[in-house]
Amino acid sequence: MLQQVNGHSSGSDAQGRESLREDLQEFLGGEVPLHQLDDLTKVNPVTLETVLRCLQARYTADTFYTNAGCTLVALNPFKPVPQLYSPELMREYHAAPQPQKLKPHIFTVGEQTYRNVRSLIEPVNQSIVVSGESGAGKTWTSRCLMKFYAVVAASPTSWESHKIAERIEQRILNSNPVMEAFGNACTLRNNNSSRFGKFIQLQLNSLLVPRDHQMTGAAIQTYLLEKTRVACQDSTERNFHIFYQICKGASADERLQWHLPEGAAFSWLPNPERTLEEDCFEVTREAMLHLGIDAPTQNNIFQALAGLLHLGNIRFADSGDEAQPCRPMDDGAVRTSALLLRLPEDPLLETLRIRTIRAGRQQQVFRKPCSQAECDTRRDCLAKLVYARLPGMRLHPALPWFSSPRLLPALAPQVLPFLAGLLDVYGFESFPHNSLEQLCINYANEKLQQHFVAHYLRAQQEEYAVEGLEWSFVNYQDNQTCLDLIEGSPISICSLINEECRLNRPSSAAQLQTRIESALAGSPCLGHNKLSPEPSFVVLHYAGSVRYHTAGLVEKNKDPIPPELTRLLQQSQDTLLKVLFPADPEEKSQEEPSGQSRAPVLTVVSKFKASLEQLLQVLQATTPHYIRCIKPNSQGRAQALHREEVLNQLEACGLVETIHISAAGFPIRVSHRTFVERYASLRRLHPRAPPDPHSPSPDEGHSAPWALVDFAVSRLRISFGSLCPQRGTGQLEVVRALRVSTC
Repeated sequence: MLQQVNGHSSGSDAQGRESLREDLQEFLGGEVPLHQLDDLTKVNPVTLETVLRCLQARYTADTFYTNAGCTLVALNPFKPVPQLYSPELMREYHAAPQPQKLKPHIFTVGEQTYRNVRSLIEPVNQSIVVSGESGAGKTWTSRCLMKFYAVVAASPTSWESHKIAERIEQRILNSNPVMEAFGNACTLRNNNSSRFGKFIQLQLNSLLVPRDHQMTGAAIQTYLLEKTRVACQDSTERNFHIFYQICKGASADERLQWHLPEGAAFSWLPNPERTLEEDCFEVTREAMLHLGIDAPTQNNIFQALAGLLHLGNIRFADSGDEAQPCRPMDDGAVRTSALLLRLPEDPLLETLRIRTIRAGRQQQVFRKPCSQAECDTRRDCLAKLVYARLPGMRLHPALPWFSSPRLLPALAPQVLPFLAGLLDVYGFESFPHNSLEQLCINYANEKLQQHFVAHYLRAQQEEYAVEGLEWSFVNYQDNQTCLDLIEGSPISICSLINEECRLNRPSSAAQLQTRIESALAGSPCLGHNKLSPEPSFVVLHYAGSVRYHTAGLVEKNKDPIPPELTRLLQQSQDTLLKVLFPADPEEKSQEEPSGQSRAPVLTVVSKFKASLEQLLQVLQATTPHYIRCIKPNSQGRAQALHREEVLNQLEACGLVETIHISAAGFPIRVSHRTFVERYASLRRLHPRAPPDPHSPSPDEGHSAPWALVDFAVSRLRISFGSLCPQRGTGQLEVVRALRVSTC
């Protein structure tokens, strides 16, 4: 009969140890198939190539979501996958005790934000930053998250609350075609590129009625609209979709009414021969109806858009005499534009050609003819001013069709805390020709990247400090130097461009390049390209270097709103423009002088910066969560992953750096009890025996099996997190606990 020691057979002890040794070696050294790695921190080594291979393997296996530490990576499947977004699956993630143990999914992120709100974890407000290129699936991701909240936040016992949640969801979804028509455009890289950011705030009444967690409202706020595209487009790109929609989709009667004959040429409508899927006028009209924008109001909007197209055809000839105003080269364009915008023709022409100056203590008024370049600038400014206020990019509360309290107006003050803010913003861009638009977009991405890294590392530091773990600050790519180059004080790229605008002199591309390179020569993030045939400068962004051309950059940055332009629009007899530009004798333009002082000149860069700061203030008051959307290919084909395109996106979003930061910390978060239960089999390496005073303590010597235990635990690099009942229980304590079998 074999002798039993602590439940182990001494006769089979050697065989058991050998079997366990093999299991441990397989556990430590075996390579898990790439498509089964649900977290990219497990990829070894972490490089662009290995991350790409893992994502490619999972995409081939129809697995579209992968964790990357604190970030969720979402690959666009480019095909319907109903079971992946079914209400049943939503409820499964909602009911799971630990949703993070299920497969990675956007529902995991959604459920985490929902539980944070319900548990009143500070800060209570949550935000989900959804980033990626146009076509990567940001809108779809936001839509699925809204559907998830509508399902889980609707009371199962109240049919009315369920219908309210559905109405809120449907109203927001109907806003997507409208906002895409007015805010998206065909660029060199993507046919449906978002040229604005969108922040959707879904509101929950849980803080007012703790037992009733229902969705009660929503607000849509737009940020960083690329207004310059209305009047300035690259020759290979297009204007906003809505201009092409009205030109291609208008009926014969509407063409007559809006003066849009077949084959008409417009300066602000490049590449009209290109036919895109987004050129669907009826979809936009139907969505506008669902939002409450009735047919007469729609007609006013489209008529104003046609007026802007004709406004763009107005060209001026230099008079040759500074005392004489420039003369229009096409009287027909002036007449038609005035007719469509319902503006008086003579005041329109005068406002574009004559600048009003107030000077002296008596505020004497002087009228100075504008140069040809100034006339063009004022024309462009008028177009951007009208376009930015048109319903489409913002829901104006003063409009008669805006009546539903369920969809709050954009930019309205938030009275109720919100469940989750979904930020859908354009990603990092680099084209063969980059100008002010790309500079602003990449500047926004630099700020968002800094917010992400600072928040995540700060959260890690606080958690490790509470646990008493030995931890040194992770070295990461700090992009503050790049931000100082772009926005720093007193001298930066933005300040130099703004100064050129204030000087109001003819801009020289070569002169601007020289000023930037000489004034900011000490910045390590300012690069040089001596081989460039055109004046330019290079910025070394966190996502890669981008060369910006200085030609036309200052002109695009000028965004003056002379008070006479606003007063002109207040004279319009159009019912829509009357609402958008109400006559208020006490209202003063920000650019209008007051006494002896002048308000600072507002430029595209300064407005963009203010809007970005406003967005970051909202994000900093929330607990943020991150979803990085990746576009597998530009053609929108399922089961096709183009390596070069994906690699560019991985570099641009800094995903590998994110994984490094997560992996450098403690990527595994488990409770002490769960750890012991999972690795209890390690205790079989050493039977329980009375302590021998002559034998070394467990810490003074190691047998070969215990060396395997130490190696196994050291490879795990575990943080026990808030689930651990005993703070500060580190790896050494776990090893000791396993050795003496007291756990």
